[in-house]
Amino acid sequence: MTRAPVRRPLLAISLAALVAGCDEPALQVPADAGDPVFGLTAEQSARVLAKVGDRVITLGDFGRTLERMDQFDRLRYQTKERRRELLSEIIDAELLALEARRRGLDNDSAVEDAIRQLLREAMIGQARKGLPAPADIPASEVRAYYEANADKFSEPERRRVAAIVVGDRALGEKVLKEAQKAGSSSAWGELFLKHSLTAPRDKSASPPLDLAGELGIVSPPGDPRGAHPQVPEPVRAAAFQIGSVGAVSDTLVEADGRFYIVRLSGLTGGHRRELAEAERSIRVAILQQKLQDQERALEEELRKKFPVEINDAALASVKLPEQLAAPASAPQPDPTKPSAPRPEKSGDVAAPASDAGK
Repeated sequence: MTRAPVRRPLLAISLAALVAGCDEPALQVPADAGDPVFGLTAEQSARVLAKVGDRVITLGDFGRTLERMDQFDRLRYQTKERRRELLSEIIDAELLALEARRRGLDNDSAVEDAIRQLLREAMIGQARKGLPAPADIPASEVRAYYEANADKFSEPERRRVAAIVVGDRALGEKVLKEAQKAGSSSAWGELFLKHSLTAPRDKSASPPLDLAGELGIVSPPGDPRGAHPQVPEPVRAAAFQIGSVGAVSDTLVEADGRFYIVRLSGLTGGHRRELAEAERSIRVAILQQKLQDQERALEEELRKKFPVEINDAALASVKLPEQLAAPASAPQPDPTKPSAPRPEKSGDVAAPASDAGK
């Protein structure tokens, strides 16, 4: 019976060849060379490639440098010449680090902060090793999340709103009657260009007539996810009283000191995403929650292990320079200013993206 050949990773073979190609005796073998990498034995990992001052660079160190690279970047180091170039770069890094320590730069506050951040990321990375991949989360856990968060997977009806905005009630009532009689999008557009305060001054730069007066897409009043900064709440409420796409509200709507003739220019019906559509995003959400829970548990454990004291009085005395102070709140957009034209056609509002087919 013929035994199948043992397949070793190409990079492991390359590193083993590097060991075999070293005619020089080892400078020394560290007692602890760390975990083997790329299929090398502990003995191979401990083989010394170079010595820089008191620092020993082993084959294991070399392998770990490669291991941290992107898999396509590693392909560049299959030849002996390119591996020697990488070793030279590692040596240069060690030389710079030695000189930095000699100059006391390792005690610089910025360097210490960077080291603390690296150590933090290393601790969190170690804590995450036991977490499952999204695909390994049990189906029962995915379904339980879906059922417990049903509201997250229900999309309400959305309506696209257009309006002619005027500053006088009498004019508004007059234009409202004309708009209700208008039988086409082009007729609506002509009324918008003629009367609306939001119509562009340069008629050649105006949007297509069927998109005239577009304010935005909203969901029903009361749904916090469906508000739009350019659609005042009274206008939003009026849009959901209109019976069909292309129709105009029965009444003139007053908001923010101006008068709106409201038109429904498109809608998308409500939709509940099925489990199959939402499964991928649910798995990611579950994993993110597990990560947050694990980090929080680790922080709580460390606060018990290492005493923490906070000087609230000193914290309260901190004064930021004027240029670092929080900026003033950004001005709210004027709902009467025209928005950029949307590409949708009348009666065809794009539905929210789902995870289906991803």
